[in-house]
Amino acid sequence: MVDGAPLFFIILAGIFMQKQIQFLLLNVAHFLDHLFMLVFATLAALMLSREWGLDYSVLIAYATPGFIAFGAFALPAGWLADRWNRHAMMVIFFIGIGASAIVASLADSPLQISLGLFLIGAFAAIYHPVGIALVLEGHERSGVRIAVNGVWGNMGVACAALLTAWFIDSGGWRAAFVWPGVLSILLGVVYYVSAVKTEDIGSNFFSSAVTRAGRVATASESQPNHKNFSRILVVVFLSTALGGLLFQSTTFALPKVLSERMSEVTVSATVVGQLAFIAFFAGSMGQLVVGYLIDRISPRKIFMWVAALQVVFFTIAVSAHGKFAMVAAVGYMLVVFGQIPINDVLVGRITHPGIRSRILGIRYTITILVMASAIPLIAAIHLNYGFGALFKLLAGAAAVIFLVVCMLPLNLAAQPKLPSAS
Repeated sequence: MVDGAPLFFIILAGIFMQKQIQFLLLNVAHFLDHLFMLVFATLAALMLSREWGLDYSVLIAYATPGFIAFGAFALPAGWLADRWNRHAMMVIFFIGIGASAIVASLADSPLQISLGLFLIGAFAAIYHPVGIALVLEGHERSGVRIAVNGVWGNMGVACAALLTAWFIDSGGWRAAFVWPGVLSILLGVVYYVSAVKTEDIGSNFFSSAVTRAGRVATASESQPNHKNFSRILVVVFLSTALGGLLFQSTTFALPKVLSERMSEVTVSATVVGQLAFIAFFAGSMGQLVVGYLIDRISPRKIFMWVAALQVVFFTIAVSAHGKFAMVAAVGYMLVVFGQIPINDVLVGRITHPGIRSRILGIRYTITILVMASAIPLIAAIHLNYGFGALFKLLAGAAAVIFLVVCMLPLNLAAQPKLPSAS
């Protein structure tokens, strides 16, 4: 099956890049997290709007509860992981999101699928504060590690369009929820077995005592790990909010953007999915480049370049059609994805392990609540003004990110010395 080849090679590459099974499973979890959250975006654009007789701008609003849950449950998930057990939370993630996807596949109306998407969002919220904290755990130079993990997440975004479109053309839209759901449940069992074996914790797996970095932080651990802690945190949270708008607007709307602006090329749902996959895949390479550089160059300098290029590519996208629309898409996905590891690495450098999931929970709560609010914004702008106006808004948001990043300390080191998580 040709269209399944990218997923196979992603998994194979992960095995060769990192043989530690838990890191591989954390990467696959990131892949599934973003895949599940964007299956509906492609379904709404290419199938359900016709099947249920609703305009695209009306139908996508039913995804809002899922994204609200994706954000609202992130902070509680981070708090629970810090005080209880991060590995157990990951088992709950795999099984919960898989079961929720199967529930969503049973929907016969927009309201019913909205309920399924809410459940998906609630379990999807676990990954970023918990999984990212596990990826950062015990690593001083985490840029490449975070970038590799981020690429897996981006491939989840890309494969959401690719695989969902393939299911539409070959097996029906419900299968786009069912089969990834079954896979996720099985991986939850694998993660449990792997964690038990690695941690040597046996029947005490669900005990709060078994997570080394998930223990309650002591007073000393709760202290900032950088003299400019508050200042950096403000930059992280502000750029996170605006970055969430950029990420959601591009990833959610891209299938529709390509369908409209490349109408002479996009003859089927599968072609749209393939073009979206190419744009996401090419863009994800920016994340690897940024991850490599951030361990060697000042994050402030890298962040300013990324934000400046966001302004450039979104401005080009305002009027780009045909093949130029695809070129612009590759460009803005390159720098939108490139921003992601910078904020996570900054959080890893200024926080101690005992409170890291909570800080990450706040960061992703901000990101995802903005993402949820972006959906009705996309719908309203598309309905009244078209995608050109949306890209103007995104260019302006990127310009604000550039100004916010100027607040970062000039002397922010590229190679910090962090305390061990053990």
